[in-house]
Amino acid sequence: MTCAVAYFRTSSQTNVDGDSVPRQRAACAAHAARAGLSIRHEFTDAAVKGADRIDARTGFQAMLAWCAEHDCKTIIVENASRFARDLIVQETGFQMLTAAGYTLVAADDPDAFTASTPTQDLIRQVLGAVAQFEKANLVAKLKAARDRKSAQLGRRIEGPLKDAAQVAAARRLAPDRSLREVAEAMAEEGFRTTTGTILSAAHVSRLLKDTRLASCAAPA
Repeated sequence: MTCAVAYFRTSSQTNVDGDSVPRQRAACAAHAARAGLSIRHEFTDAAVKGADRIDARTGFQAMLAWCAEHDCKTIIVENASRFARDLIVQETGFQMLTAAGYTLVAADDPDAFTASTPTQDLIRQVLGAVAQFEKANLVAKLKAARDRKSAQLGRRIEGPLKDAAQVAAARRLAPDRSLREVAEAMAEEGFRTTTGTILSAAHVSRLLKDTRLASCAAPA
């Protein structure tokens, strides 16, 4: 059976010990049985508002790390509002998961996240325009940074050198290690996040799957 995880969210501390999680669990289990899915793990964000960004939710991030570690790509929620009540948070979260290869399913309506309504279409168009602007802005900033560095060095530099080094290190350290162990080994070699913390298992997984830099070699 296809691997799946269940994600539960309660919006207030009052609901933590109430019937909210059992109700969500029953709905997710019922859908899994109908769809031929096997729920391997459950994750909960307690007292988290529906408008909170998913990347700021501890339980959700733990779920993504576990999924990356166990190659599990299906996430079941009771309904769309359990994932997020705010439509923009809901749509951006859905797009992020889809881009990462995940399937997000609402137990009460499996098509909830892909349905086309005037409001959802408008949000998708706005988000698409914002994403295009941010990408163009980032490209311009990176080019300006490369131009400055090239002028300082007296030669032209191009390409994501830091990313290439990370990919090479991840591939070199991956054999016989879990994603978490690879992250720890990379940290010992100086590969960390911009804030100095150890890379997440999900980040290591993306490095190992990066096809754009497939030809990069490990540093000597």
